[in-house]
Amino acid sequence: MKSWVSGLSAIIVAAAALLAFAVPAHAAKRVALVIGNNDYRNVPKLQKAVNDARTMGDTLKQLGFSVMVAENLNRQAFSETLLAFDRTVEPGDTAFFFYAGHGFEIMGQNFLLPTDVPAATEGQEELVRDASVLADRIVERLQNKKARTSILVFDACRNNPFERAGTRAVAGGGGLAPMTQLPEGVFSVFSAGPRQTALDRLSNDDTNPNSVFTRTFARELLHPGENLVQVAQRTRRLVSEAAETVKHKQIPVYFDQMVDDVFLNGAVKELADAVKDATKPSAPPQQVAALPPVSVPKLPKEDSVNAPIASFSRHNGGWTVVFSIADPTLGISWRMGDAGDFRETGFIDTLDPRTRKRMPNPSIELPADAPAGTIQLRYVDTLGEMQGPFPIRFDPDAALIRDQRKILDMTATSWLSFREFNGLLVYYTHLMSYRCAIREVRIGIDTAVPDKVLKMPACNSRDPSAIPSDAQPYLKLAPQTKSVSVELTYRDGSVSEIKTFRR
Repeated sequence: MKSWVSGLSAIIVAAAALLAFAVPAHAAKRVALVIGNNDYRNVPKLQKAVNDARTMGDTLKQLGFSVMVAENLNRQAFSETLLAFDRTVEPGDTAFFFYAGHGFEIMGQNFLLPTDVPAATEGQEELVRDASVLADRIVERLQNKKARTSILVFDACRNNPFERAGTRAVAGGGGLAPMTQLPEGVFSVFSAGPRQTALDRLSNDDTNPNSVFTRTFARELLHPGENLVQVAQRTRRLVSEAAETVKHKQIPVYFDQMVDDVFLNGAVKELADAVKDATKPSAPPQQVAALPPVSVPKLPKEDSVNAPIASFSRHNGGWTVVFSIADPTLGISWRMGDAGDFRETGFIDTLDPRTRKRMPNPSIELPADAPAGTIQLRYVDTLGEMQGPFPIRFDPDAALIRDQRKILDMTATSWLSFREFNGLLVYYTHLMSYRCAIREVRIGIDTAVPDKVLKMPACNSRDPSAIPSDAQPYLKLAPQTKSVSVELTYRDGSVSEIKTFRR
């Protein structure tokens, strides 16, 4: 039997290798510029672009970005803002650019329209070009600054803003042209496909302050352990499904020129924690990953100390289960329960540096209504031998609470936000989105002692992040209010630190 010391060394080395492999796109810092343009002078005004920029700004702050937010920019202000952003980007950085507003395609090139873009008719395309910002130029600027990773997101796929009844419009259609010639290290997302238009709302009763794309994309970015491709794919499916409910075609697209997987939330920390935990002197690890802990079953192999573990993440479409296997693997398969055929997880388009072969997909999807049960996991090691099966307990109720509790802990600075709109408002939308982990919310207005209970909707385990349409996600405050304190009591009975939010 292998000694515990040698087994521990294997865990540390393998976990460290996983850490280096999973996050090769680590940058010196994260910087972001988000722009929202509503108040156009010569083309139709928009209603939600500024809200979309603010929401994305809040989301990126939660992900550790230093964020610049700009609103309603004319051409000169747009240029000055880009120059200011240039000064924040240094070699090796991860740079994120988000734009919500009018965008327009002319002869295969995409232009972002400042608020003072002139009205134009057929034959006046040069007026639009000269007064607008070329999207490809933003990519070029980030390349010149040697950003390691550049992420560009455009919620600008709207109708032709130059169309007028009884006139011939500037040549161009709704939507934006594909960005298929991106340089290495760039990832771009459009809110709709080529020649499609993006929905601001699903109906006249849709009171969500954000567009259909941004409300979905911002939420998906916060799911831990998902790379950019997974975030884009989930967003595409969810937005498409939502648009279909009103018989509209909107399928977000992404253009990926990344060499490595890029994780914006969770992957680094979870793997680092795995290394840290492996170095702690303790009894040999149990051969089961459980939520919550369960009794240890009989070990699949007596000399194995590298049992897989799993993390569970809930999203609108169901569950993502990510397996962590310390040993290099040539293939992974699984089944639910003790009977039935094992299913292969497939492979991702990345080489594992330890085997120089395509890396097996370490994740699976479960439906939203998947019942509690045991996942049986097995894998093929580098010698071609089958290891396992290893039992992994799946408890959806406990997993949901744990997943949302982790997100709340990571995003504590965003529990509340102040807005001034017909008075002073404090929003607690973030807490509502993750309320399934919360038993009670108490707040204190202009006091460090939370002495009032904040009413929250009941948890809906079938769609846990959705906020009921009849729920009010804000409180009206007296204009002289200076601060609000918050304390959470979680489902497990533990209590958070008291957080104070100031205007």
